[in-house]
Amino acid sequence: MRQLATVLLAFMLMGVDAREAAAVGDQDAKMYEVLEVLQTITRIPEKGIPPTLLRNAKAIAIIPSVVKVGLVIGGRYGKGVAMVRKANGAWSNPLFISVSGGSIGWQIGAQSTDVVLVFKNRKSINNIISGKFTLGADASVAAGPVGRKASAGTNFTSGSEVYSYSRSRGLFVGITLDGAALKIEHGDNAGYYRTKGIRPAQILSGKGITTPETAKKLFGILKRYR
Repeated sequence: MRQLATVLLAFMLMGVDAREAAAVGDQDAKMYEVLEVLQTITRIPEKGIPPTLLRNAKAIAIIPSVVKVGLVIGGRYGKGVAMVRKANGAWSNPLFISVSGGSIGWQIGAQSTDVVLVFKNRKSINNIISGKFTLGADASVAAGPVGRKASAGTNFTSGSEVYSYSRSRGLFVGITLDGAALKIEHGDNAGYYRTKGIRPAQILSGKGITTPETAKKLFGILKRYR
């Protein structure tokens, strides 16, 4: 107990309050879920998200373990991260976000699934940073193509601004996601980067912050999509 108090005090001295410090472990656990989803993408290019689509993406959002939270309305909720491609082709630090509500195309009987969003331009991410953002209303969204063969016949420069996918039982499928709201999780970002009041723009630029080890692992996987 005394050791925990010492750790919390150390975080507070760095500008992170006690609740944010206590949540750091939760954010690292979520990041390992994100890593597992990304690793699966790379293992099954023939039955997953087309590599060509990821190479041309301007941003990507990975929200593991989106769960059903209502029996009647059938709402959904989950937390994950978004990353933006920089001008030099490298990926930004992960920004914690959440998804809620919406008409998420669900596999029959599934109570939980992983959701991946592939953005074809920066405008959508900029809108997320400015406040709550709704797929289908603030940006057009469509079920994404699956596999290398699908990518060969897909025009990635036209049509919807966002492609959406779900993963259940290890396989990715395109899904409809109209009405799902995305928003920044400021508390999770403050805890993960150990900086109270950290802003999304600072996280994406990487200026003045230390990149956590789990984020570096993400870069190691995503560097093949440059």
